[in-house]
Amino acid sequence: MTGKLFLVATPIGNLEDITFRAINILKEVDIIAAEDTRHTLKLLNYYEISKPLISYHRHNEEVKSDILIDKLLEGKNIAVVSDAGTPGISDPGEEVVKEAIKNNIEVIPIPGACALVNALIASGLNTKEFLFLGFLPLNKKNRDNALDKIKKAKSTVILYEAPHKLIKTLQDLLKNIGDINCVLAREITKIHEEFIRGNISNLLEQIQEPKGEYVILLDLNNLENENEDEISQKTVEEQYKIYEAQGMNKKDIIKQIAKNKNVPKNEIYKLFI
Repeated sequence: MTGKLFLVATPIGNLEDITFRAINILKEVDIIAAEDTRHTLKLLNYYEISKPLISYHRHNEEVKSDILIDKLLEGKNIAVVSDAGTPGISDPGEEVVKEAIKNNIEVIPIPGACALVNALIASGLNTKEFLFLGFLPLNKKNRDNALDKIKKAKSTVILYEAPHKLIKTLQDLLKNIGDINCVLAREITKIHEEFIRGNISNLLEQIQEPKGEYVILLDLNNLENENEDEISQKTVEEQYKIYEAQGMNKKDIIKQIAKNKNVPKNEIYKLFI
């Protein structure tokens, strides 16, 4: 009889943010596959849990997935945990789940903390529809593609970012998307939990030395509610601000406003000289 694979959500900061079920599963499984065994050991010690640990992180995920599958096929029950939050969400877990399904191994999610969800519900932004993209790629081409996807979004967009990369990411968003409304959620559930709200340019002025892990929430919802007919009824100045917030350059903005007003481009261009 094959074992079961449990995906166990762990606290994202406060160690008390874990479910009774998650604790019981960690006590009952044969092995715990942890992103960082030293980090997980602190959680296990806090709840007086003693289990064999296997290192399972992004750099050894493919190799260790095979090892975990072999142990599951032998009948061992395994819990996968990340350092914080839900396995598979910008953390290891996806690969072993795919392999488990191929081998007809039961995969069981154990719900719990997730940084993006908690940041979203406290952000004050639209929660009905959102796009989660995790960490922006470092590769320029892939990063540009991701920024283009954000630019076209019509909902709340959620990103993760490390403190040492936050300023660069905000600058890239300002340049490519525009000076839109944004919320930064920092150190969620921890002592220094903080929500910082404002346009991207305001946030760049406020944050000098980023500390802690960040969730970036971008407000692209208002753009969805204003179609071209509605925008064309606004003043030229209002239209310019709307299109600028969408990340359009000056030349394209003037062209679009001229189309909306049904006048030559030069007529609009003179207003912005």
